[in-house]
Amino acid sequence: MRYRMVGEVPQSGILVGAPHTSNWDFVTMLLVMWHDGAHPRVLVKKQLFKGPLGWVIRAFGGVPLDRENPGTVVRELVDEAGSGEPFRLILAAEGTRSKAEFWKSGFLRLSRETGLPVTLAFFDPPTRTMGFGPTFHASDDVRADMDIVREFYKDKHGIRPRNATPPRLREEA
Repeated sequence: MRYRMVGEVPQSGILVGAPHTSNWDFVTMLLVMWHDGAHPRVLVKKQLFKGPLGWVIRAFGGVPLDRENPGTVVRELVDEAGSGEPFRLILAAEGTRSKAEFWKSGFLRLSRETGLPVTLAFFDPPTRTMGFGPTFHASDDVRADMDIVREFYKDKHGIRPRNATPPRLREEA
């Protein structure tokens, strides 16, 4: 693809893929992870698991997320993360490929509950780079955590920049 890889694939952690602006983001993040042989779990809305696409998504590590009732999946992931095995979970904190008002805060909650770090991942077509940025443990200071996120993603564009949601949480509004 003639893209330059930057950063290192973490052995364990919550990986935030952003900006999430296209269906290709899922494929791209898997390619980034597989670059170093990692086999991540990926949160995907449950509606995509219907029909033959469902078994394909599961085969690639997809975990169906019921957006109306995410608690069950989150508890299962927290248990899995605590197993002692390497655990990598990719999610799109924007929660949609369309422009939204806020990011979802689940990645910070998962980090706090599991003790796993958050690693910021990206795909930036204008610079032809993809990979991983800073890694941090979520704190109780949501604004400080999001300042790290905002600083990193300020110059990342995604495939369809007009669809990107600026990194901010409802809790910050």
